[in-house]
Amino acid sequence: MVVPKPAGELDPVALETALMQAWSDEKTFAQSIEARRDGASPFTFLEGPPTANGRPGIHHVISRLFKDMVCRWKTMEGHIVERKAGWDTHGLPVEIEVQKQLDLMSNEAIEAYGMEAFNQKCKESVWTYEEAWREMTERMGFWVDMDDPYVTLHDDYIESAWWSLKQMFDKGLLFRGHKVLPFCPQTGTSYSTHEVAQGYKEVAEPAVFIKFKLADEDASVLAWTTTPWTLPGNVGLAVGPDVTYVRVRVSTPPSESWEGRGGAPVGEELILAKDLMGAVLRHHIEVIDEFPGSDLVGRSYNPLFPGAIDGSEHPAAWTIVGADFVTTSDGTGVVHTAVMYGEDDYNLGMKEGFPAQHTVGMDGCFVAGTHGQLDGRYVKDCDDDIINLLASENSLYREHIYTHDYPHCWRTDHPLLYYAMDSWFVRMTAVKEQIMQYNSEVEWAPDWTGEKRMGEWLSNIKDWAISRERYWGTPIPVWICPDCGTEHCIGSISEMEEMKTADSPMPPELHRPYVDEVKLNCPTRDCSGEMVREPYVMDCWFDSGCASFAQWHYPFENQDKFDGAFPVDYICEAVDQTRGWFYSLMAVSTTVFDSICYRRCLSLGHILDKDGKKMSKSRGNVVNPWDHFNKEGSDSIRWYMMTQSAPWSPTNFDSNGVRESYAKMFLTLWNVHRFHADYAALDGFDADDADGFVAVADRSPLDRWILSRLHTVANSYHDHFVDWDFHKAGRELEAFVVNDLSNWYVRRSRRRLWDEADSLDKRACQHTLHEVLLTVCRLMAPVAPFMPDQIHRDLTGVSVHLADWPVGSSLVESNLPPQDWALEQEMELVRALAETGRRVRVDADRRQRLPCRAGWIVGGPDIGRFHDLLADELNVESLTTEDDLERFQRMVVEPNRKALGKKCRQDLPAVIALLGEADPDNLLLEIDAGICILEGYDITMDDIEIRRIEKDGFAASTISDENVGDVSLVLDMSLDDDLLSKGLARDIIRRVQAKRKDLDLDVEASITLAVWVDGLELAEADWAHVQSEVRAGAASLNEGAASGDSFQVDGVSVTFTVEA
Repeated sequence: MVVPKPAGELDPVALETALMQAWSDEKTFAQSIEARRDGASPFTFLEGPPTANGRPGIHHVISRLFKDMVCRWKTMEGHIVERKAGWDTHGLPVEIEVQKQLDLMSNEAIEAYGMEAFNQKCKESVWTYEEAWREMTERMGFWVDMDDPYVTLHDDYIESAWWSLKQMFDKGLLFRGHKVLPFCPQTGTSYSTHEVAQGYKEVAEPAVFIKFKLADEDASVLAWTTTPWTLPGNVGLAVGPDVTYVRVRVSTPPSESWEGRGGAPVGEELILAKDLMGAVLRHHIEVIDEFPGSDLVGRSYNPLFPGAIDGSEHPAAWTIVGADFVTTSDGTGVVHTAVMYGEDDYNLGMKEGFPAQHTVGMDGCFVAGTHGQLDGRYVKDCDDDIINLLASENSLYREHIYTHDYPHCWRTDHPLLYYAMDSWFVRMTAVKEQIMQYNSEVEWAPDWTGEKRMGEWLSNIKDWAISRERYWGTPIPVWICPDCGTEHCIGSISEMEEMKTADSPMPPELHRPYVDEVKLNCPTRDCSGEMVREPYVMDCWFDSGCASFAQWHYPFENQDKFDGAFPVDYICEAVDQTRGWFYSLMAVSTTVFDSICYRRCLSLGHILDKDGKKMSKSRGNVVNPWDHFNKEGSDSIRWYMMTQSAPWSPTNFDSNGVRESYAKMFLTLWNVHRFHADYAALDGFDADDADGFVAVADRSPLDRWILSRLHTVANSYHDHFVDWDFHKAGRELEAFVVNDLSNWYVRRSRRRLWDEADSLDKRACQHTLHEVLLTVCRLMAPVAPFMPDQIHRDLTGVSVHLADWPVGSSLVESNLPPQDWALEQEMELVRALAETGRRVRVDADRRQRLPCRAGWIVGGPDIGRFHDLLADELNVESLTTEDDLERFQRMVVEPNRKALGKKCRQDLPAVIALLGEADPDNLLLEIDAGICILEGYDITMDDIEIRRIEKDGFAASTISDENVGDVSLVLDMSLDDDLLSKGLARDIIRRVQAKRKDLDLDVEASITLAVWVDGLELAEADWAHVQSEVRAGAASLNEGAASGDSFQVDGVSVTFTVEA
């Protein structure tokens, strides 16, 4: 037996804090999982691991909301939903943080400090804010197992990642190549996009137009570059096959205004894109030929720096090739290609067979043999000398200063060089068809993330560079024999132990420098070499891409757990993870398991400030989630985030919106609960008492309507969840709670609970409120886990998180109340008429509390069972139906000024005046008989306009509905002292009830009331009604001198006092 206790005032922070303790004490999270074991239907979720070396922010709240919400929903549907937390502990952000702390601004500085000590600092750094993450996670109600998380730095996790790389190696998918990366020679470090973004600067540098002399003709191809230092490494030129090019001949010397070095003698012939002649050339020229770029493909030219590159084994060296990335937006329409110093250059070079050789060393200086004046010098110091050398060889057409943003090292402030670094790759191009197929099998939300963003990315898939020249990360388990060149990939700790040399120690953990010290016996027959590990760590995206199996230390243990959790049912992160974690998961599962990795993926939009701007500390617009946790509570912020916009749309976060969610949704719901609980406590109402139960069929139409409406809303809410339209679901349920439940059902039902005597109708109302509140709480629970749980506990004694999903599923039965669609349609019309009545009163300037003697409904279906309710809502003494709307109308004849103007001209004012004085009925009879003459003019039906208006004393309005047609409401607007007395009584009641609330009186408390009325005699029946409504145990009217609160209405002065 559970009899609700009075609910009291809402304190969301205290409520949520108490529930967190209750969940902990009762182990509610664990119970919610264990309770579903019998169903044996797992729904698997994979947590995208955050890094704990930074504080959690508001954007982490929104991602954790949608993770938690779906998992809670699926649990209520009957699934076993185990949620394992995860920590991403490797990677660049960790290293950067430690480097800043220790002021280690180069690789040399790190190695001088000691790799072992540096990595130990990294290991400590990743847990800096673990407690802050744990507190935020618990405070927002995100249920995930943080006591047994997977951690990417643990040896078990690393060993599983090694195993996966070995599978790729054995399939021939792992290979060594080059990757062009921003590189700082001063620190010896390559940079990620994240680091590069920290150091862009606007610079003004020399840019040059270079003449590449064709080998078989006396003409030169013009190309443009902003990096003269890359010209010694030039091995090819790229043109657009479909771009139109011209061959021009210089006809006159340049003007004396020519600035800088370079030039072209009269008669020299140059080739460039037709569209760029005006922007490039500074001579008068004549066009001697025009042709597509495809005509240039295959032509050879002379190298600018003979001997700098050895092209003897590369027939394609110093030839012109076609490339689709060539445009005519700038330059000359010809792109200079230095394979080792640009991503497009490298990819084109690999495709065409250009030599891949460096002219620049890792120290940023030209290597020996490049050119006598350049060898051994820092490249950025050589731009001017290179330009001079080219000018002296007549290979420079002209130079200019080019201002642009260029990346600089955030540590040293030196410009970065784009440099082809040795790298290990996974051959993703070999599994392109498979990964595209698996992508198409994922249920993406929104679908265009999979079709467009991910799909287009995969259609242009490139081999994945997985190695990084870093210190803190998963070491790449590849060893190479220096004697015979054999490469071997280790797939387990035991394999490393079996293959290591006798004097190699087993590493205490699988990190650098310990793993670097392990040498392996070369497995190649007749080779006794000692294999050395490649000094790289893995891309941290590879780490997290192994989470689906490495979290279980698969395949070394937990085979059953892996089998039951792979592929994963659901993942969720922000949209910027499309080419990050979403991709790495899919790439690893495709190459290792030849399988899909996850079945469903929700891609979230970013969170912005209220003006749609990115949040940043410099703008001062960063939101601290604790500011709301400690005011409106977690439920409000979660509900606001869900209902603000579609999950995949950017969310403009407005703190006022959180406050509005609290006031509109949660205060309203709590007040409904409080209304029910307070009266239930007074009456000792027990919903489980079979003797007091009232069957739904025996309840009032109002009860059956709210239950049917709940059925409809619940089904729609569920369908929106299935379609990922959580925002629509929340908005619809909120509208139900505020408009249907609170503003209509509860407001229309208050009187039913005021009678202290037990009755069937009273119990029916209590049961209805009880059932509606429970269902609403169960629907809300996945989104807002706190208040619905408290209400559910108050009403049942059991946590809502152990309840079934009300709509049901394949595993649990639906427990929604019966649906009556016709009843819902009737009530929709009733409410529309009530709103129409309010508008009619406003238009007629009649107060809502001042009753009307009568009202009539004309047209529409029979809603007789709601006449009493609607009459009370409209504040009319009687409400009946009427067939003839014209009974309340009179005819008005008005002039058709356009027609009369043509007919009467200067006599128009006189004719209009006579029309206004005429009786409409007589006038129409005369017009119909053809004898209507005004001021000598024959008046016909074309000269007038007829409309019907309400007769004096009536006001009306018509609503149109596609289901019921036109329905009119007519109100009698006459007024007498009886109606004024009733209206005044209503105003007194409202003021006294407000006073009771100010005094914080219990609902059953009686009061002593004194009222003084001046200007109207309050009828005895109305005075009795006032006393009854406000629970006045003692009352006086117009006794003694007036004192207390006063107000005026309709010219009547009222003074009253209330005493408890």
